[in-house]
Order: sequence, then structure tokens, then C-alpha cells
Amino acid sequence: MSLLSVDRQIAQSGFAPVANAFLAGKGLPFSDVLGIEELQAAFAKRDALFATNASYSTALVLWAFLAQTLRDGKGAACASAVADIAQYLHQTGGRVPCGDTGDYCRARAKLNLDTLKQLVQQAAQNMEQAAPSEWLWHDLHPKLVDCFTFTMLDTPDNQQEFPQSTNQRKGVGLPIARACCVLSLATAALMDLVVGPCKGKQTGETALYRQLADHFTPGEDVVVFDRQFCSYWIMAELSKTGVAVCARLHQCREGVSDFRSGKRLGKYDHLVTWLRPRRPQWMSQEDYDRVPVTLTLREMQFNITSPGSRCSSMTVVTTLADPDEYPAEHIAQLYGYRWNVELDIRHIKQTLHLDYVACKSPDMVKRHLWVTLLAYNLIRKVIAFAAIEHDQLPRHLGFTLACQEILASWMLTTCGICRDLKGHCRNILTRIAANRVADRPGRIEPRVIKRRRHYYPFMMKPRHAYNPKKRRAKNA
Repeated sequence: MSLLSVDRQIAQSGFAPVANAFLAGKGLPFSDVLGIEELQAAFAKRDALFATNASYSTALVLWAFLAQTLRDGKGAACASAVADIAQYLHQTGGRVPCGDTGDYCRARAKLNLDTLKQLVQQAAQNMEQAAPSEWLWHDLHPKLVDCFTFTMLDTPDNQQEFPQSTNQRKGVGLPIARACCVLSLATAALMDLVVGPCKGKQTGETALYRQLADHFTPGEDVVVFDRQFCSYWIMAELSKTGVAVCARLHQCREGVSDFRSGKRLGKYDHLVTWLRPRRPQWMSQEDYDRVPVTLTLREMQFNITSPGSRCSSMTVVTTLADPDEYPAEHIAQLYGYRWNVELDIRHIKQTLHLDYVACKSPDMVKRHLWVTLLAYNLIRKVIAFAAIEHDQLPRHLGFTLACQEILASWMLTTCGICRDLKGHCRNILTRIAANRVADRPGRIEPRVIKRRRHYYPFMMKPRHAYNPKKRRAKNA
């Protein structure tokens, strides 16, 4: 047998560390969500398996890359990932690599980007299909849509694809990208995401959303938006395809709401007809003609009684027009769940450290993004394990502790040295289920810190301007 065929066998059979690290053992709930076979099939489908040597196969590189996204500080460095691979191969009798990170970094760049996207989407879809009815809303699957931004290493390639803000001087700011994502209310998994620059035409939040418009399932999904997405075009397009919508009324329409008009359904609850606006520049005449001339929506106004709330009342519009099947109180509760998307994005950006990506090229930035999202969905899978085992809701369990539990057993579950793997996994699920997120309504905390940090002034000019030698060399 040739060395190439041996390496290919290693690459094809080595996805057990990735699956076992996230408790994919048989007999556990959700164990079939992105197991060994699915991981192998996804990479094999695009001929994306590689094994330049036994130390850096596709599976081991993905496994180490996932560990980097879950850790912070020194544990997130490439040297730490190489140390993980060395320890794993030492325990399993493989060829231990040297401490040089160059081979590992080049192997990371070989991970197929389309395959990573597929794995993120596949994990979320499998979880959504396996979710029990108690996790749904009126037998519908609520999907939360929102946008966020993140910065990256300041390199010419990154600046070209993701330009910095126009308010910052050249050499001072950081490249910045905007992402629009769809998250499940039931499982908190990330269903899909698109990323683009923050600068230029058609780079706004609604423009990014239009790339996700075909993601939703008619008759099964209800999309929950913030007011930014409450436009005639978005509401009409989703309504035409049979996807339900619930959104806060845009601020430009709030002053013209008159609950004395339209068909009255209850107090501050009526049906209203919107007229089609003029064609925007980004829409073709053909697409404009396909948009209905009028749109009938249900409009409701609610009073906010929570202490510390920024507003006293809120107007919500929805395509769920039947007041008997969907009472106004339930619609208000559904829109109240929208805040969960803010918490999920905070976990992605802060807990998984995606607010700043230290990669030199846009391709590696995107790989880091999708590997981070894959780690996020796999952690959400473990939380779903714990929730269904202990009869709870996934959103009632803490995300950060789940990450810590997975990292604490990272080597133990992947090297096959655990004496009772199934019992160990169930112990982790019990600990995760015991960490319920506290319900603290009306809790207000000031945004201040007690411990003073070291003071350094902000960079107000390019770095070379602070070094006299470099400044003289540039002016020469």
C-alpha cells in the first residue's frame, strides 16, 4: 500500500476526535447531529480531505482549530493547537509533529470553506428537526434575524475586501465586516449567515438580509425582526412565499398609526393596509412588478411595564392575522423573545472571541468565522443534549459553562483513555443542566469597572509615525 493511500485512510477515518469532543456517543440524545459519518461525508463530497502527513490530517486540523475558537489567551494561539495535536498523537501512537506552527497554519488554510458552511447549516437543521414540540411556538419554528460587526487584523488584503470606517484615518482604523445571521429560537443554533463589508453600496443590513431571503420554510417558520427590517419589500416577499413575519413597526411609520381605522380585532389591535411605495434604485422593474400593490397586516400596540425599559409602548406588525389562533398577548410574547438574538450574538462575539479575528487574509478570516460558528453550533448541540435529558429548555441553560465543561474533557473524550465514556458524558450533561440561567427581570447594572486598567493612549496616527527612524526613512 502506498504512502498516499495510507494518508487518505487516516484522513477519512480520523473524525472521531471532532465528534467525541462534543459528546457524540451512541445512546445519547441528538447523538446523530453531525456525527463521524456526516463529518467525513461532507469533506469527501467536495474532495476536501487532505493528509500531507499523519500529523496534520483534515480531521486533526479541524479538531485543533475548534479548540482554538473555544479558548482564549494563550490557549487560542496556534502553538497551543500544535501542542494539542502532539499530545493526541502521542497518546494514540501517531507521529508527533515538531513545535513549528508553519505546517499547521498551512494545513488550516486547506480546510474547504464551502464544507465548513455546510457543516454549520447541517448541524442547525438537524437540531431544528429533532427539537420537541415543547420548544416551538404554536407549532411554528421562530427564526430570529439580526446583524453584527467584527474587526480583523489590519493588512492590505483585509482592508481591500473589508474597508475600515470612513471616520478613521488611514493606518489607524481596523478592517470591519458586517454579518447578517439567522438563529433558531428553539435551539439557539445559528441556521445561516452572510458576511460582507460595512462600506459601499448595498452593504447595509437589509441588503445582506436579501441574500438570506430563501432560507425560510413556508408554513413552518415565523421570522422575528427588529424595526430595521420592517419594510414593505421584506414583509411582502415573505408573505407571498407563505412565511409568517413578526416585527416591530419602523420608526418612520409610528407617527401615522391610527387604530381607529381598518378592521378592529381588539383594543389597539387591527388590520391595516399598506400601499406599495415607489421602486427603489436597487430593485429592477421586473421584480417591482411582481410585488403586490397592497399588503394587509395586523398591527398591535403594547404597553411596556418592565422597570428600566427604554420605551413605554411598542407597536408590532405581523402576518399572523387570526386573533383566535394567535392572541395579541402571544404575539407580544413572541416579539419579546427577539432579545435572545442579542444574547446569542454576544456569546458568538465575546465568549467565542469573534469580535476581533487575528487573520491576515480574507480567506482565513472567513475560515475562522465559520469554524467559530461550527463550534458554537456544536456547543448548542451539547446544551440540547442536557436540556432534553433533564426536561428543560435549551435557552434556560448557560452557554459559557457548557464551553468550559467541553474544554475540561477535551483530551479525555478524544484520546479514548476514559474508562467510562458514556458515564462521563452523562455527568457533563448533568452539570450543564444544573447551570440554569438566572431570571433577573428589571436588573440594571451600571457600565463601570472597579479595577483600573493600565492607561495607554489611543493610536491617533499610523504606527510608523511614532518611530522617528521609520518616519525619516519614509520621507527620504
